[in-house]
Amino acid sequence: MGYRVGVDIGGSFTDFAVFDEDTREIHSLKVFSRPDEPGSEVIAGIAQLYERYGIPPDQISYFTHGTTVGINTVIQRSGLKLALFTTENFGDVLEIGRLKTADMYHLLSRRPDPLIKRNMVFGITERMAADGSVRQPLDEDSVRRAARAALEAGAEGIVISLLHSYRNPAHELRVKALVQEVAPDLPVSCSCETWPIIREYERTITAVTGGYVQPKVAHYLTSLQIALKNAGVSPEPRLTKSNGGVMTAEQGKRDCVQMILSGTAAGVIGASHVAATCGIPQCMSLDIGGTSADIAVILDGEPQYGVGEQIGDFQIHIPSVSVSSIGDGGGSIAWVDSLGVLQVGPESAGSRPGPVCYGRGGTRATITDAFVACGLVGHTGLGYNAVSIDAEAARRAVGELAQQLGTSVEETAEAIIQIAVSGMFAEVSGLVSRYGIDLREFSVLAFGGAGPMLGCLLARELNVKEIVVPANPGTLSALGGLIADLKSDFIKTVYLDLTDANLETIHEEFTRLAEQAGAWLLEEQGTLDHAKLVFSAEMRYRGQSYELDTLLAHDGIAGLSVADIARAFHATHRKIYQHADEHAPVQIISLRVLISGRNDKPEFARHSLTPGDASPARRIPVWLDGGTQDVGLYPRTSLRAGHRFSGPAVVAQDDSTTVIPQGYLCQVDEYMNLRISKE
Repeated sequence: MGYRVGVDIGGSFTDFAVFDEDTREIHSLKVFSRPDEPGSEVIAGIAQLYERYGIPPDQISYFTHGTTVGINTVIQRSGLKLALFTTENFGDVLEIGRLKTADMYHLLSRRPDPLIKRNMVFGITERMAADGSVRQPLDEDSVRRAARAALEAGAEGIVISLLHSYRNPAHELRVKALVQEVAPDLPVSCSCETWPIIREYERTITAVTGGYVQPKVAHYLTSLQIALKNAGVSPEPRLTKSNGGVMTAEQGKRDCVQMILSGTAAGVIGASHVAATCGIPQCMSLDIGGTSADIAVILDGEPQYGVGEQIGDFQIHIPSVSVSSIGDGGGSIAWVDSLGVLQVGPESAGSRPGPVCYGRGGTRATITDAFVACGLVGHTGLGYNAVSIDAEAARRAVGELAQQLGTSVEETAEAIIQIAVSGMFAEVSGLVSRYGIDLREFSVLAFGGAGPMLGCLLARELNVKEIVVPANPGTLSALGGLIADLKSDFIKTVYLDLTDANLETIHEEFTRLAEQAGAWLLEEQGTLDHAKLVFSAEMRYRGQSYELDTLLAHDGIAGLSVADIARAFHATHRKIYQHADEHAPVQIISLRVLISGRNDKPEFARHSLTPGDASPARRIPVWLDGGTQDVGLYPRTSLRAGHRFSGPAVVAQDDSTTVIPQGYLCQVDEYMNLRISKE
């Protein structure tokens, strides 16, 4: 027995969650992130785990890690200089995209420049038909010419994406082999191996994104593996994936596109575990860190999944937890524009210099500084004493904005908070309309370093049923990595009419996918014990442009009939669009199998409820809702299951601060979560 460690690197802090396999206790820790030296914060945290909790590195039995190296590479455009090989005369695939404007409300908006410039796109003489048959054989000399031209143009890697390779990958694989003969040391990736989906642009941009970040991700993971070994951590690190699962670091080096959203997905997995444990049927997770605020919808303890998540300027079309960025984080900077209007974000102070109140060199007021200036934050150390709050420095920074606006420090600070909340409100309202949900029936689960700080104020505007703050909100994303199971998706594009004549083919392809999935889990886990399979299909009515992912079965598809498949699709279509045409012909575009193993999950301790009123440690003056109020300050460590108290109040703990406004009642449930609702 030992310790299972989960790590999540954020914009300001790197979070650690530790599960003691003997005592079943959960420990938490925060250290400052080091974007200048990615990975060094992990080693620093491991050292602090020993200093604070006496956890020796050689007793760490499991290590999982969520990283932002991939997504940051895309955002910063610091990846490889790539060449793209396409079917001849189809070289404009990245420029054409889906012919959508960047901003539908801005006629002069322009699409972002592709990750691969047009002069680095080379045509290959070949042609596959839509059914996978060869219309024009591959001209191998054209491949060699393209490879030499790419090298002369300075290509550091090559991505191959040919027409209809999702049906027949033979040409792509042969092109890859020929390129490796010409340039054996050059990184080469194929769209058919990255994620073999229909639609040329979606398959190409996903493959390009993977090829763009792969060397940086591989270098980072190799460095992390070496550093962990040197620190005395023996287990091979696992990585959180975009789909909410985990995989080995070695697989991450090969399939880095699968982990590009690992950090945000881990937070939703942690929130889902809290919701399932507490029996919250409808929940919206609110994850606010140092640089961004993200939300996800959780129903019956399960996060919602989708494809096409935004990575910087681009979408990637792999299965992932559906997470939407809705606003700024605690480190977002406030400023006054040329018209004298107060603005917040999108620029963030990050980890260094960070908010002014951290005393790390920051000079511009942030959202966190605004909370400090209002007296709501700073009454205890933050980040497990990594930060000692300098309230006067925060007030001076906010005061500079106040002079420009002609308002008081407190009024300006509250205006910063209100702008942040109103921006999030607008974004949430749009997403709620898309999901078709009624937030009055939902709970908001607020976590991240700044989630509890802003959560109640946003929830008040949204008129939700309750706000839930978990026991360790600041490190829930790291805990999500420990909760996540080994998980992987497998897909096969078949493009078939749903008829009895095609049923045998459907069963055969599902069987092949299940065999691939089983082989993967056996390699990753060493056993198929407790393996779970989920079978689904991307389906549509004939004539529709896009399909719906339709759940068909768990564990097996034996006995699955055409009528069963059609019935599942009609039900899915009706659920989303409120109508279904049960007499219309149905098409199956792709078959999918999801396999997962079982992880030894941490369990939240359940406490006996002892109802009673909590007493504040002291009263503090704060500026809230337009004036000075005398509110109770409650240390989180002093609260017990069954305690209750009314707002306005501030709950302080090592990893976050919870702000509870007037008119709200807070109760501590049996899992030590704060359950906050209107009185």
